[in-house]
Formats: sequence, C-alpha cells, structure tokens
Amino acid sequence: MRLTFLITLFAATLAAADPPRRITETDLYQFTWVADPQISPDGQRVVYTRVTVNKKHDNYETALWIIPSAGGAPRQLTAGPRDASARWSPDGKTLAFVRSTETSGQIHLLSLEGGEARPLTGIPKGASSPVWSPDGRLIVFSSTAIDADFDPKQPEEKSDVKVITRAAYRNNGTGYSDPERRPHLWVVDVPTVPAGVAKARQLTKGEFSESGALWSRDSARVFFTSNRVLEPYYESPDADLYVVDAKGGDIAKVTSIDGAISSLSLNPAGNRIAFTGAINRLGNAPQRSYSQTDLFFSDTAPGSTAKNLTTGYDFDIAASIGGDQAPPRGGESAKSLWSADGRFVFVVGAEEGRANLKRVDVETGRVTALTEGNHALSSFTATPDGNQIVALISTPTSIGELFIIDGATGKLKQLTQSNQELFSKLQLTHPETIWYKSFDGKRIQAWVQRPPDFQEGKKYPLILNIHGGPHAAYGFTFDHEFQWMAAKGYIVLYPNPRGSTTYGQDFGNVIQYHYPGDDHLDLMAGVDELIKRGWVDPDRLGVTGGSGGGVLTNWAIGHTDRFKAAVSQRSIADWTSFWYTADFTQFTSSWFRGAPWESQADFQERSPITHIRKINTPLMLIEGEADLRTPPAAGGEQMFRALKYLRKPVVMVRFPGESHELSRSGKPVHRVERLQHIVAWFDKYLLGQEIHTYDVR
Repeated sequence: MRLTFLITLFAATLAAADPPRRITETDLYQFTWVADPQISPDGQRVVYTRVTVNKKHDNYETALWIIPSAGGAPRQLTAGPRDASARWSPDGKTLAFVRSTETSGQIHLLSLEGGEARPLTGIPKGASSPVWSPDGRLIVFSSTAIDADFDPKQPEEKSDVKVITRAAYRNNGTGYSDPERRPHLWVVDVPTVPAGVAKARQLTKGEFSESGALWSRDSARVFFTSNRVLEPYYESPDADLYVVDAKGGDIAKVTSIDGAISSLSLNPAGNRIAFTGAINRLGNAPQRSYSQTDLFFSDTAPGSTAKNLTTGYDFDIAASIGGDQAPPRGGESAKSLWSADGRFVFVVGAEEGRANLKRVDVETGRVTALTEGNHALSSFTATPDGNQIVALISTPTSIGELFIIDGATGKLKQLTQSNQELFSKLQLTHPETIWYKSFDGKRIQAWVQRPPDFQEGKKYPLILNIHGGPHAAYGFTFDHEFQWMAAKGYIVLYPNPRGSTTYGQDFGNVIQYHYPGDDHLDLMAGVDELIKRGWVDPDRLGVTGGSGGGVLTNWAIGHTDRFKAAVSQRSIADWTSFWYTADFTQFTSSWFRGAPWESQADFQERSPITHIRKINTPLMLIEGEADLRTPPAAGGEQMFRALKYLRKPVVMVRFPGESHELSRSGKPVHRVERLQHIVAWFDKYLLGQEIHTYDVR
C-alpha cells in the first residue's frame, strides 16, 4: 500500500514537472471565454457570462457565473446552455437574463436569495436586451413580435416567396430581413413575487427600429436611438436620440449629430446623456471612408444640442482591438459611464493597438488615462458611485479576464483566471512590438510573433498576416492563430498599415479612394524590415489575411512574386461584383466616387481580378458558404476559376453554413479546420512538406 502511494506520488510529481508544451490548433476546444461582466449595485459581486465549446465541437454554450469582487472562487448560477445578458435589479437581489432556445429567447428572473430561475416573458419571436427601471418595477426589452403573432387562430401557411423592395435586404450572419418585423421596445411589470409569465405591452411601433434603451432617473421615460428614414442607404450612416413616455405615446427627438448615435449613458442628476458617435464629414467634403468615433453629451430635453467632448483627442473612442478570441457568444459592447459627481465620463479609448479606460472631463473635454498598459480593455460596468469598475481585459498571452478597477486610482486587481489550468501547460510568448518607416516616411506599427525557441542568427519562414476592415487594428490582445503559427516554427508579422484605426483620423482615412494601394506598400516595407533584421528567410515568405486582409492578399500576389504561398480568406476579387452583391450598400461616395458604371476605370484598376494574369503564387482561397458580407461569387470563386483557367496552382476550401465571422465565431470544429488548412498550405510551399490533400484528383 505504501509502495503504491509512493509510485502515485512520484508519477504526479513528474506530471507536474512536465515542461510547457507548444500551443496547438485544437486547444481552442478547451478555451473558456468571459463575457458581459456586470458588477452588483453594492459592488460586492460580479456576474458574467461564461462561454465554452460543447463536447461535439460544433457550437458554444453559455451560462451565468458569479464571483466576489474582493476575490475568491467563481461559482455557476445557471446551467445554460444558452443563458446570457444578465442584469442586476437596482436593489441587487434579482437578476434578469435571457434564456434562449435554438429559435428565440425569453427574459427570466433569478433571485439571489435562492430558488430556480422563472420566466418573465413569453413573447412570440422572443425577447432580448433587458433593462431595469431605476425603481425596479419595470423592465424594458426588445422584440420583433407583431400583432399577428398573438392571434389565437391558426394562421394559414405563409408563402416562402420573398418580395424585395429595399436595396439592403439581408445581413451577414442573420440572413434575409423581414420588413414586417422591426425590433421595437416593450415593457413588462416585474411582479413582487414571481408567479409565471407576465403580460408585456408594446412601447414603440411602426416601420422603424429602435435600440439602446435607457431609463430616465424617475422611471417615467425611456430614451433610445433610431434611424427613422425609410431607405437609409441613400444617406450617410445616421441614428438620432429619442425619448418616449414609459406608458407609451408620441416620441420626441432629443438630439442628433451628422452620424449614428449609440451607447447611451445618463448622468447621476438625470439631466444629461452621454453617447458615442462618428461625424460623417467635415463641411462640404464627401462622406469619409473612415470617421473616428467621438464622445458627446446633450441635455435630456427634446431639441437639445449635442456637444463633442473629444474633438481634441485624435484617437478612437469606444473602439476595439481586433483578434480572434473575443467571446464568440454573449458579448456586449462597452458603454460610457458617468462619475458619481457628474464631472467625468469613463469610456474606452484605443491608441496605437492598445485599449484602456479614459476619464473625460465634461466641461473641458480633457482626456486622461484611468488605466494604462499594453492590453485591450473591452466591456466594463461600474457601481452607481463609480468607486468600483469591473472590466474585461485581454493581453497577447491571455484571453479576456475580469479585473476590478479602482474608480479613483485606476489600480487593477485580477478576478478570474478562467484558462489558467490550460495556459499553465502552454509555452506562450509575447510578441515584439516594432515600428518601421514606409516608402513615404510614414511610421507603421507592427507586432512580430516569434517561435518559442527563436534563435538570433537563424532565418525563419515568414507569414505576413493582414487584418480586415480595412478600418480595424491589430494590437495587444490574444490571437490563437498567431501563437499557433509561431509554435509551428513560423515568424508571424502582423502590421497596422495606413487605413488602420487607433492612429488618428488622417491615418485612418488616407486610403479613401486608394484602397488597396499604398497600404500594400506599407505591408511590403514591414516584410523588408524583418529581412533587414536577419530574422526571416526571403525565399520562404507567405501571406494571408481575411476580409480586407483577403483583398490585400489578392492584391499583393498580383503585384509581386516574392511570396511563395498565399491564403486569401473571405476576400473580394472584383469590386463591381461586390458592389452589387454585398449585404450592405455603397450608395454614398465613401469607398468609390460613384456606382460601377460611373467610375468604371477606378473599380477595374482597384480590383485584384484585373491583375490575375500576373499571379504566379500558389493560392488557397477560404470561403464561408453563408458569407453575405464578402459573397464567395465576388471573391474566392472568381479568383479560383480564373487561376484554374490560367493553369496556376490554386485550391478553394469552402465551409458549409459559415458566415463572414468564420474565424471569430464559426463552429469550433470549422475554426480549427480553417487553421489546419492555412498552415498546411504554407507547410507545403514554404517548408517543402509532402502534402497531397490539395492535389488535383
């Protein structure tokens, strides 16, 4: 018995002493994501959505968890598998959340004093986005239900034929829109003692959608945003701020800007609302391709004038840092929050690939940092007095975890370590940040993810990885893709070329009417920089990117033969085809100065398919078959067919049922297979491995 114990103890000691291993593509199945943190009114607890991969690896499961804000072990509140959007009642005794099925969701109430969750709503087509009234007696929510849904008579079978009258009639990820169903605001009474489903009443109606509901301090009115234009695609992006009585009635416009208002936040006194928005144009200039988001506020009275607080802050307000590990389900965007004295507004500010919490002075517009660090801070909430803030923060070696932030000092204290067990076994490395000069002297920031056993003096194969957007940004956040490529022996270069966000308005908009173009030269300068540093082998260069990065991948191999392999993901080949088939319109002159027949030469010259005869690089094309943002017929299918005609090495890998979000929230098994195909293609052409998967059969 003693010998058996010693052998077991010795084996356990050896196991504990095992050195960290390199990350693999299938580690994604073990990842845990934290989403939508909500701190209790008394600041004692934090409830959040925990996202995991199910056992079949074909989807994600969400459940509510809770953790003391002082630290300690988290515990599970609900079983899931589709629970999310938890919101505290004003007294902190009850949680409202959305429990979903495969088709819709309903609001449920969970007492923190014990007992099972009980349904509050039973709305046909579902209920979402619950918001408590300050007095705790009402909840406003969103639903697309219409009067016919409540008709007890059995409806006749409805035709599946679609009559399309709008230019934008479908959306990536959700499919065809139903013009008869618009998201409207509803209100439901919260019973003192839960007793089953309560009857809800519709607060807004009509052919225009409403979103972003926010209660007045006296629980008598509801503020919201809406674009009340029948065909909004003929104009620049827009949404105004409105208010309606909580009992219903006419709505009134509170304020507007030349842009879309979102992320509403009410000050403690209840007489001012802060919000974010991007101004479409300056003066008589055309709508910009990229408009930097600012922080505004206005009074709550109808007809108020909005004031831009951050005109002197030339970085992005409420922006995010791009990566492949944001919560694939249950996530919420960050809103602004007021300090208890109403002097400041807290908001996320993104600067040079990092995102932190900023404090904005309402009177002067002065922006100061509350938190600092090389990380990406995303969603956050605070106690009513603003003394405690909970935020979700990611780093290049950590998927987003919860931190408590002191509202006065900005001091951080980590709460969760959701991936500690897995990550303690992995050999993760921090990327190196570099800056280099492009062809015209413009400074470009980039990150270099090197293999864990990187040796100076050794030249490695390179993968240039280009972000999409094109108005987006890489930065200080976790990217499974980059870590795994480096673990496979590649150096990964991921730059933010001109057109990227987090570097100011001019840097972001400089590519308008010139994309792709000079941004491609920025990328090539980055490759030259790593060659000059002696880190990479110039004869083993690969390039990949998705969406806008796919466009630039197609463009790059049509303008240089330096790459020995390329993987273009969810791309565009022909701008004219894209203009006609994408899920959003380009009826305003933001990317092009007119329609294809009005700017034919421009559309043609900037289309990668125009330069198809120059392509000699072996190309893999990755497509989501349900992608409505960059439809395969306007991208990969054209590149594939043309290169086959030219007898060039090309393969197309198609993912059934996947939208444009394949790499970020697609089925876990498809996300893993996507990584496997990308690296296999580079292994074949950069490393010379014998791989026959892509042979013509």
